[in-house]
Amino acid sequence: MLGFYLVKILFLATLSFVAAFIVTPFLSHFLYKYKMGKHIRSDGSTPVMSALHAKKAGTPTMGGILMWGTTLCLALLFFYLHSWFPDSWIGRLNFLSRSETLLPLGALVLAGLVGMADDWFNINRMISKSGGFTMKQRLGLYTVVASICAWWFYSKLGWDIFHVPFLGDFSIGWWYIPIFIFIIVATAFSVNEIDGLDGLAGGTLLAAFMSMAVMAFLLGRYDLAAFCGVIMGSLLAFLWYNIPPARFYMGDTGAMSLGVVLGIMAMLTNTALFLPIIGILFVVESLSVIIQLLSKRFRGKKVFLSAPIHHHLEAIGWPESKIVMRFWVISAVSAAFGLALFILDRIL
Repeated sequence: MLGFYLVKILFLATLSFVAAFIVTPFLSHFLYKYKMGKHIRSDGSTPVMSALHAKKAGTPTMGGILMWGTTLCLALLFFYLHSWFPDSWIGRLNFLSRSETLLPLGALVLAGLVGMADDWFNINRMISKSGGFTMKQRLGLYTVVASICAWWFYSKLGWDIFHVPFLGDFSIGWWYIPIFIFIIVATAFSVNEIDGLDGLAGGTLLAAFMSMAVMAFLLGRYDLAAFCGVIMGSLLAFLWYNIPPARFYMGDTGAMSLGVVLGIMAMLTNTALFLPIIGILFVVESLSVIIQLLSKRFRGKKVFLSAPIHHHLEAIGWPESKIVMRFWVISAVSAAFGLALFILDRIL
């Protein structure tokens, strides 16, 4: 039976890659045709980053539709195939289940739609000076998304257990809700910070979701592992077209939605405290932004030439491809180390 589940995950990941790979040229053509291009700030607030990325102005954003759109379509396809052919092998490829993947899928699509609206407003300069939602508006919207998910976990699924590695499980009651919200929002915004160079977010997210897929599989949550596999397949297709020079960018509709789901995956597998290790680069990127903001506020000067830190590395002369490849290596190692700690925690 384990063999079938493994084949199921690999088949769905491959199918997701093929489907997304075929769809991407059409999506890319649509984004170019309707000028869904990225704006580079020219107001002087980010002079270093603006100078480094001036050549990228006009490259379409909103490419993240590819990931959540592919995942949604395959989930619905195999759900209906299962209802029509419940005893056939094709029906058994269904990975949409109430206990494991319904909530992550709903959150993926909801966060993706919020991010798509933000990208749209940014392109058309419709709300704030930067175009899209202000930071307070974004924080509020994604807190609402996380709150809905937290309520579902706590009230509908009856979850209030929080796992501390090597110490065990602890029932934390209603505290589960604010902790859940913090983890989801923090993960989403941290992932969004790393989406700044061609292929950077896609490669680091791929390593994180691969680690999550293995953990879900080892925990016997096979639908969840398959869900991760589908996301991984679409990410690989995205990376094919996002490797420098990028054909389009993920945008908030991709980075924020995948960040939300990554956090939910950690809560579903009770591995939230492994997440900062698996996604160490997401943590480093966010910390660099926080340090920069605090230093400018209280010291009146910068710590980094530009933040997040990948822009600082650009500013000191590192080529973009060098930064991306080295960050990929770090993300693969940190994901493997986090997975090793998870297995050790299960054994001891």
